[in-house]
Amino acid sequence: MGHCGGCFLQRSGHLFKDVGGCEHHPCSWRIALLSLSQRHHSRFCRTGPRWGRCRMSRAMQCQSCLPWGSWAQLARSLAGSRGTRRVSVCAAAVPGPAGRCFLRKILCKSSISLPRGCVRYQGGSQESSAQPGSSHHGQSQLRNVAFTGAIKKHQKSLSAWFSHQPNEERQFGPSFSLDAVHVDPVIRESSLEEILKPSPDLTIQNQLQQPLRKVISLHNLFDVDACGRQVKNVVLYGTVGTGKSTLIKKMVVDWCHGRLPRFELVIPFSCEDLSHSHAHVSLRRLVTKKYQHLRDVVPLLEASNLRVLFILNGLERLNLDFRLAGTELCCDPNEPVPPSAIVVNLLRKYLLPEASIIVTTRPSAVRRIPGKYVGRYAEICGFSDTNLQKLYFQMRLSQPGCSGEESQHRSSAEQENLVEMLSRNLERHNQITAACFLPSYCWLVCTTLHFLYFTRTVPPSQTLTGIYTSFLRLNFSGEVVDSTDPSHISMMKYVAKTVGKLAYEGVMSRKTCFSEEDLRQCFEVEMKTESELNLLEVFRSDAFRFFLSPCVQPGKEHTFVFTIPAMQEYLAALYVVLGEKKTLVQRVGKELSEVIGKVSEDVAVVVNIISKVLPLRFLPVLFNLLKIFPRYFSRVSGKDRDAIAHTMAQELFKEEDYYNDDVLDQINFSILGVEGPMRHPDEAPDDEVFELFPIFMGGILSRRNRAILEQLGCSIKNLAAFEIAKAMKKTVIRKGRRGLPPSELMDYLFFLHEFQNERFTAEAVRSLRAVNLSSVKMTPLKCSVLASVMSTTGHEVEELNLTSCNLDSSSLRTLFPVLLRCKALHLQLNSLGSDACKEIRDLLLHDKCVVSSLRLANNPVGEQGARYLAEALAKNRSLSQLSLLHTALGDPGAEAIAQRLPENRHLRELNLGYNSLTDAAALRVVEVAKGHETLDKVHLYFNDISEDGKRALDSLRMDRDGVRALVFLTAGTDVSDYWSYILSVVQRNLPFWDRQRVRQHLALLLQDLESSRSQTANPWRKAKFLRVESEVKKMLGKLQDGSL
Repeated sequence: MGHCGGCFLQRSGHLFKDVGGCEHHPCSWRIALLSLSQRHHSRFCRTGPRWGRCRMSRAMQCQSCLPWGSWAQLARSLAGSRGTRRVSVCAAAVPGPAGRCFLRKILCKSSISLPRGCVRYQGGSQESSAQPGSSHHGQSQLRNVAFTGAIKKHQKSLSAWFSHQPNEERQFGPSFSLDAVHVDPVIRESSLEEILKPSPDLTIQNQLQQPLRKVISLHNLFDVDACGRQVKNVVLYGTVGTGKSTLIKKMVVDWCHGRLPRFELVIPFSCEDLSHSHAHVSLRRLVTKKYQHLRDVVPLLEASNLRVLFILNGLERLNLDFRLAGTELCCDPNEPVPPSAIVVNLLRKYLLPEASIIVTTRPSAVRRIPGKYVGRYAEICGFSDTNLQKLYFQMRLSQPGCSGEESQHRSSAEQENLVEMLSRNLERHNQITAACFLPSYCWLVCTTLHFLYFTRTVPPSQTLTGIYTSFLRLNFSGEVVDSTDPSHISMMKYVAKTVGKLAYEGVMSRKTCFSEEDLRQCFEVEMKTESELNLLEVFRSDAFRFFLSPCVQPGKEHTFVFTIPAMQEYLAALYVVLGEKKTLVQRVGKELSEVIGKVSEDVAVVVNIISKVLPLRFLPVLFNLLKIFPRYFSRVSGKDRDAIAHTMAQELFKEEDYYNDDVLDQINFSILGVEGPMRHPDEAPDDEVFELFPIFMGGILSRRNRAILEQLGCSIKNLAAFEIAKAMKKTVIRKGRRGLPPSELMDYLFFLHEFQNERFTAEAVRSLRAVNLSSVKMTPLKCSVLASVMSTTGHEVEELNLTSCNLDSSSLRTLFPVLLRCKALHLQLNSLGSDACKEIRDLLLHDKCVVSSLRLANNPVGEQGARYLAEALAKNRSLSQLSLLHTALGDPGAEAIAQRLPENRHLRELNLGYNSLTDAAALRVVEVAKGHETLDKVHLYFNDISEDGKRALDSLRMDRDGVRALVFLTAGTDVSDYWSYILSVVQRNLPFWDRQRVRQHLALLLQDLESSRSQTANPWRKAKFLRVESEVKKMLGKLQDGSL
């Protein structure tokens, strides 16, 4: 049959197969012919495709060739066969005119046409001379075998899987599809020489500011290269956070929806999944195991002219060996080999040579694929164009469900304003602009803004620490620094030890900018082995620029800052909580303790043997003393928990930070910037503030965040968290009992929310008898935090001061459970209108309400609001003091209150001052007050009361009428006992009142004082009048010169 004894020719009916020339007789052409006759088709189906695959596989193992006589016999056999359904001739080119002439003779004799062109592969690119109709032939073949339905099912399955948003997306914001919010990052064509060339600057900004030459779109990655060769293998690389995985997801979704017509079949693989599989498996089994819908398609991958694309995502997680000694050649899709061998042979183009492959990887792993197997290198550069950043934020923050369930009732003005402020801050080229070069940080910015602005209720899963922990899981889940290193240290563990140390030292020294020397001290000083240096090199190549970027401030161009300021505080907190902050003695003691613990058992056996032979009775005693050291060190190391708690309390209650903005406002300003004039370059900068650092420490200790960090290789044991919480009771709670300024108290409450320890929070809240948050801008998030923290206990709060906190009706609904338990409630200066009064009505009518003092001064309550409050007064049993000072009641509002006031049995004081009441309304209220059982004081000053009304009100006597009306600074011919109180009320509310009207009222009070003084002859009373007059004149003078 042939020249070589090893030559194999299988002839069964019309099945012929001969592949390759042997080493003794190389052929001009290596040909495989397959003819399946009608007569043998049924038998083939009965025995199954496995039989056919085995016979074909054995035939493919031929290592010799046929002589010309055999080929002629084969041609005559093919020409004379009956019932032949299909003949396919597959050829791999060997150059030479003799070979082409030989093939032409074979095809002419057997009347066989060549359906596939002569192909030569070189380095992942293809020079093709295929006939134009080959693609149409492949498509018709697909239709003939009717497996387009399988591909449709495959597309539907892939679309559902790759469109699925991660838990972090659904947890911290509305779930958006990739089609709705995806913005393609910049992709730049690169080369292996450019990758291997050391970069003078490892920072992301300087690289992205270079002219982006050779920019290429995702859909053009497989276009012909500069030499005109068709690209088959593409390596897409980029640092952590540049958007490789998201881009691949978008690519798959596009193909599923028909927006990637270049390929008829896309098969994605995760290299992480492949790295966990060590069993031998065939390519066919590997595909069908993951994608069951492709069972009918996979057998035709090699036989048909199907345009298939393999996606290999995350190559850095897979160890590849392209040496022939390390990975054997495999061209059979049915042959079981290790998964890494399948990847290698696909890239070699030895297995499915016509398939296209796109590989994503980090820069350090690009060199694992020899350059001859790569047709194109492409670097993903993120959002290096500010316009891309703006487009992403516009699409993300302006989505119809972004502002939550209540968005349909609210205007989109807040969303538009948010996008506008963020765009203006990006245009200033602040540090956030450099951070948003990475699409991952754009996600973090949007998620943080959603948390700050659109959070109506705060479930336990939503914390700021949780956002940052989940952000790191999205980018580093399952990541190791170097998969080829035996230590397999996780990326986050390495970051916590190195970058965390830099972050902590910066927090302790109040520094945000770091020089090259600072980096060297933290990264290189303790390097001792070759392995550690290799890990550092990989880290600097792949993840350094994810955490640190060049400073954009003038004069600090050669320094580095953390990409997001809060990330410095998070990593510093992680560094401390993980126990990485150790002194030299602690580090040496730990290593010595571990060594002694490991060898103690073996030494014990040896010592016992020696002590029985030799009279050395002191040896066991010495060894027992030696064994005490690990136990003693474990007790001493427990003191680290106290140190962590002490650090947390010390940083949380720093007096120099008492009067800063609360941390939530600081985060907001760091993202949106501060509106107003720019700081002069010569002006001294403000001191750096690190108030998030202790809050992140508490948040990291929560059970949920510890579970996520465990997945990232940063283990925090339950016992350690328990001991730290126990130590915190001695420090944090004790210091929290002291009177804190409003902004610091808000930070303390936010710390308790982040800590997520209900027992600890309840004990801390019970120690707060009064809560003063005046002038803190109570956003929906802060209201939710306050309600969440206060709900851990049911104790009554003596006083809750929410003066000037930007409250509205929705805020009151959120705080409703807290307000029920407050005895004194201050709600002044909050723009609370009638809608808010409706909520207050429901509060006062609740059977568990304990509010005894309610202050609503300087709110636009109006007539309708007064009616709601009057309804509440009629049935409330707890309220004793109600202040409606300057609430725009007018006579109708006062009349509404007067109508329902007789039904009340507990009110003792009512303030209706500065409400434009006339004589009739004032007298009506006083008449009702006379008959009230408990009401003994009515404030009516700064109203439009005439002299006649004044005289009528002056005639009231407490002993006779049972009520006192505070109208003027005088009481007949004497000074009122409440003159100082009235003037203090005026002075306290002056910034919020109409100054012109206040001057008019003060002038009237002064005239009344002078008139009353002239009517008395008592020198003591005259002296009192003169004193009060001087106070009024002083106030008028300050009003006129603007000093008050």
